[in-house]
Amino acid sequence: MINKLAAVFLVGLTASGLAVGAAAAQETVIVGHFGNPTPDQVAAADAKFEKATGWKIDWRKFAAGTDVIAAMASGDVNVAELGSSPMAIAATQGLDLQMFMVAEVIGTAESLIVRNGSGIETLADLKGKRIGVPIGSTSHFSLMGALKHAGVDPSDVTIMNMSPDQLVAAWQQGAIDAGFVWEPAQGKLMEDGTRLVGADKTAEWGYPTFDAWVVNKDFAESHKEAMIAFTKTMAEANGDYLADPSKWTADSEPVKTIAERTGAAPDQVPAVLAGYTFLPLKEQIDSGWLGEKGAAAVKSTAEFLQSAGRIDGAADDYSASVTEEYAKAAASE
Repeated sequence: MINKLAAVFLVGLTASGLAVGAAAAQETVIVGHFGNPTPDQVAAADAKFEKATGWKIDWRKFAAGTDVIAAMASGDVNVAELGSSPMAIAATQGLDLQMFMVAEVIGTAESLIVRNGSGIETLADLKGKRIGVPIGSTSHFSLMGALKHAGVDPSDVTIMNMSPDQLVAAWQQGAIDAGFVWEPAQGKLMEDGTRLVGADKTAEWGYPTFDAWVVNKDFAESHKEAMIAFTKTMAEANGDYLADPSKWTADSEPVKTIAERTGAAPDQVPAVLAGYTFLPLKEQIDSGWLGEKGAAAVKSTAEFLQSAGRIDGAADDYSASVTEEYAKAAASE
């Protein structure tokens, strides 16, 4: 009897030890993001990414793409959301990353908001005004494109580098006349401001912007199955929204979750979601977003940034900065 009890005890102890060992071995992965009011926030709240990848995920919010680049360059962050403009900067600088999925194509979710009573009714009216924008971001790229389209020399306006939070504070203090920014900061400016132009319009003028999901190449190579699972979970989150956007109302549970996680007002979230274009995974693959089209978009962005003096030069080819490997595998499961 004693031997049997001892055996049972030892088996239980071994099983317990294995469980503890497995928990201790769970890898913590920092995932960088901007806190955008997007469908993936719902999946993150439900821990779907952890369940799919087996990672313990630290969702790290960044104020701007330049901060993401620094974190990825240091090795602290291996997977992150990154705007097309800072991605072009990172790729040009030789940062070893790849876009493996388009998070969203940006429309009115990023806009130039002008203060009511500022006298700004057209882009030409920006001359002599103070504009807040996170330098190096997609909003900055859109702003520069808008100025070029309107024939306004950037030297004729005062462009002030501000994080979204700083921009809101400067707006409330009357220190700026306009701001090009994303949500939820944009909603704060809209309380006593007017949308002059959105990123949807600047895209029509030849300056498209998008947010991408990027990964360090070496990390991706050593975590292929988890990367496929992450990509699939992200696509499913977007698919939940695309199945019926009309159900994502201010009083719906998904929107309430997004509002709670991002700080956006629930009644603003549906409009913000409508301001993005979420591309199904198959469309991203078939249209070349994760191939030639994506590489060309990064190249044209880099060339514009070079002409604007933001970077010294642009590469001839950015195909190494995009990959469809994980999307293809995720779409086939």
